Amino acid sequence: MRKAIFIIVLLLLVLLVESSLRPYNAGAEEVIKKSEVLNIGRCVEIALKKQPNIIAAANTLKASQSKVGQASANYYPQVDLTSGYSRENPVSRTNHNSVNDYSGSVTLKQNIYDFGKTSTQVDIQSLNADSSKADMDNVTAQIILNVKQAYYGALQARRTREVAYETVKQFQSHLEQAKGFYEAGTKPKIDVTKAEVDLSNARLNLIKAENALRVTKVILDNAMGVPSAPEYVIEDNLSYQKYNIVLKDAVDKAYQNRPDLKSTIAKKNAAGSSIELAKKGYYPTLTGNASYNRTGERFPLGEGWEAGVTLSFPIFSGFLTKHQVEESEANLNVLKANEELLRQNIFLEVQQAYLNLKEAEERIPAAELVVKQAQENLELANGRYAAGIGSPIEVTDAQVGLTNAKASYIQALYDHKIALTNLEKAMGVR
Repeated sequence: MRKAIFIIVLLLLVLLVESSLRPYNAGAEEVIKKSEVLNIGRCVEIALKKQPNIIAAANTLKASQSKVGQASANYYPQVDLTSGYSRENPVSRTNHNSVNDYSGSVTLKQNIYDFGKTSTQVDIQSLNADSSKADMDNVTAQIILNVKQAYYGALQARRTREVAYETVKQFQSHLEQAKGFYEAGTKPKIDVTKAEVDLSNARLNLIKAENALRVTKVILDNAMGVPSAPEYVIEDNLSYQKYNIVLKDAVDKAYQNRPDLKSTIAKKNAAGSSIELAKKGYYPTLTGNASYNRTGERFPLGEGWEAGVTLSFPIFSGFLTKHQVEESEANLNVLKANEELLRQNIFLEVQQAYLNLKEAEERIPAAELVVKQAQENLELANGRYAAGIGSPIEVTDAQVGLTNAKASYIQALYDHKIALTNLEKAMGVR
């Protein structure tokens, strides 16, 4: 009996674990279909739906927008409904009867005039909401940057793997050629041995390149927020397209578009309004109130009402308002300094990305020319070796030179894409 109960409990636990895992994997399948071809726009789209950072930023914005409504609540009347019951046994030598007390009331309170305190609070919370919106845009920009970097990294790894595979094929062909010459008695055994060593090294490099490609796929999955994504294919857009912009225009766009700068400016404006709010602590507030009451020892209860206005004027609060104003002014100065620092960092970031972009643009045609020259050099080395006048070292050096040239060309293309991505991020351009 105990054994049967144990088996049933075990089966229930297995089913529970499977049911808890199934929605997560199914979610990844729903976002990305197996063997789907993804372009960079599709990858960004997935990330902006699935990344936890964007979800957190969206809810932070929602919370900030709710605070605007909270600050606006003082515009509206405040209505309270209360009721109560108490039983009292008075201390008396002559009367020991208990007394019941029933009560109920409706109270209405309305702010009439507070010298702009409520409106200033609403303005401050609205500016904070604008800051949260800019923060969300900044999170979005960072997610896009991460996805693009991972995407281009995967393309670079795939092209590098292809070069490594071509190198293996070239050395395999050279080994077969060396064996043929050795069997014909025209080349020594050392040529075959060297060709075998070259082929083994090429295969090791291919293994590394294949693993690097798998790693970049994992990084891209994580950047998109779908770590359990099925196998998919990404489009190869690692091609070169010139990006025309001058440094001054790039800096101007950055100052105009950068969400982190917009967030800092909104916080600075909110701090300025906070000074005005703190100063309003010197001013009175005028409120109106009205209430309707029913009370008594037994039903029906007696009824009454009252209405009036209250003017509250702060006479002395222990210099509280003075210190609150000083605090707000200090916070404003901090944010002004942060804004200036951010502007300097933006200028530096734009300059670096711009210079890296120009450097990569200059490297691409030079690297492409080196690939052509290395290809010609390999053809000449193979021809010399086939004619019996070249050495295997020439072939090896030429093949290594071609592999390195192709790797440099791929690196230049990748660096150009990354520099352009970083420049767009620095300018606040999506």
